[in-house]
Amino acid sequence: MKTRRIFLQKASLSAMALTVPTLTPFSTMANSISDFTREEKTLRVAIMGLGSYGTRVAEAIQSCKRVKLVGVISGTPSKVVKWREKYGIPEKNCYNYENFDAIKDNPDIDAVYVITPNALHKDEVIRVAKAGKHAICEKPMAVNAADGQEMVDACKAAGVHLLIGYRMHFEPNTLEVIRMRKAGELGEIRFFQGLAGFTIGDPTQWRLDPALSGGGAMMDIGIYSTNGARYMVGEEPIWVTAQEVKTNPEKFKEGIDETITFQLGFPSGVIASCLSTYNMNNLDRFYLNGSKGWVEMQPSTGYGPIKGMTHKGPLNEPIVTHQTVQMDEMAAIIFDGKRPEVPVNGEEGVKDMKIIDAIFQAVKTGGKVSLNLA
Repeated sequence: MKTRRIFLQKASLSAMALTVPTLTPFSTMANSISDFTREEKTLRVAIMGLGSYGTRVAEAIQSCKRVKLVGVISGTPSKVVKWREKYGIPEKNCYNYENFDAIKDNPDIDAVYVITPNALHKDEVIRVAKAGKHAICEKPMAVNAADGQEMVDACKAAGVHLLIGYRMHFEPNTLEVIRMRKAGELGEIRFFQGLAGFTIGDPTQWRLDPALSGGGAMMDIGIYSTNGARYMVGEEPIWVTAQEVKTNPEKFKEGIDETITFQLGFPSGVIASCLSTYNMNNLDRFYLNGSKGWVEMQPSTGYGPIKGMTHKGPLNEPIVTHQTVQMDEMAAIIFDGKRPEVPVNGEEGVKDMKIIDAIFQAVKTGGKVSLNLA
């Protein structure tokens, strides 16, 4: 009987164990509730500069999940009217270049995307920062590294973000190549080539005015190779050499480079060989060579689709609208503290400006210029 009683007691306890629900720790439950109820903030952006690229960004924002176009800043009243009608922008969120400091008192605007000629970036970004708004600045961030550093310092002093429009830092095929390199699939990196060029048109445009552009092809598209060499190789260059060729001095006046070839040296011994030109078409190519494999991307930095081939086969990552992904990712950086695979902060922009400054110096001196990007 005693044995039978013990058996029945154990059986009853086993049955209870099967029917009593498992208790969820409160901390886990609280986290689940928090995740369920947490709302992702929307980044409310005003675009400064309503030209062709500003228009491209505005269109891309329409597909964003976390960004909304809420304001404009322009010196052309007719453009403001068109944008107000097209995007439903309230009149109180429209400014010109003289009065946009008043955004300080406008709670509808979180950030301003500066898309104006290069030489204007510094003063405009500093004014945005003083107004207490986050600044997104198109590249190149300035006309030299000293101006870029002033922008970084001003935004830090104001407690706002400064992000640079490096759309390629979020492009899926580009990120796949970086993953391959980090995973060792290419072996030891040994060489990088970056080619960027097109035949520029209208000789009266601001890109050919040194007072507004700060340079020619190097500022406009050469920066893709300086920046691309860094994230493709995975190191910071320590020296640069460069040579300039100018076949049309009337169109490409003093201070406007037509064609520059430049070389970057990296601590590991990797060499990058690059070309930037306003006088040749069909140049948009990256090539990365390692001891175990290679990658070729062509087009490599255009608006898309980006295409590429590796020793393993073609790159087949999703085709995206670069500016849409860029803006949503920037919202995550500002609101969530997200850290992208490749930085897009002001410090990143200053590094590229230091390289470009050194390239111009190397062109003038004909010698090797040392770099310190630490």
